[in-house]
Amino acid sequence: MEIMSEIIPIQIIENKIFLVRGHKVMLDSDLAQLYEVKTFNLNKAVKRNPDRFPEDFMFQITDREWEILRFQIGISKEAKGGRRYNPYVFTEQGVAMLSSVLSSKRAIAVNVQIMRTFVKIREITSSHKEITQRLDDLERTFINYAREANVEIEDIFTQLRHLTDITKPSKIGY
Repeated sequence: MEIMSEIIPIQIIENKIFLVRGHKVMLDSDLAQLYEVKTFNLNKAVKRNPDRFPEDFMFQITDREWEILRFQIGISKEAKGGRRYNPYVFTEQGVAMLSSVLSSKRAIAVNVQIMRTFVKIREITSSHKEITQRLDDLERTFINYAREANVEIEDIFTQLRHLTDITKPSKIGY
């Protein structure tokens, strides 16, 4: 299992997770590439097990969503021989369910890595929310202090700029 983390670094998986309709999802083609199967075969395995993939686990994106994703990813429109339909995307639960329909050792190992990536993203998001909340609290405290002390906020920022100027290192060289 440890070998898998070397084969598929977490950063590669992170780069294959997108936000569509408020869900963090992965494209069928990206998953197929990670599992080392053809996209057609991945989707065929999913279609053979429709009860395992409700709409909140997997859905097909619209033309507009596909256009936006292609722009974000930097994929040009396919010419002849490209996709004939918009891709399916899988939520975290859908990716977890894929391990039950793709039973190869690689699929299982890749799923473990993908699940770890989703957990890492959730932890980062949670920590950002906490930092944002702390900054909001600090801002409210600062504004309340300024009001109570009858201090002009612009004067405070002028003083902060002055402090920044005098603490800057002097230029080195030319």
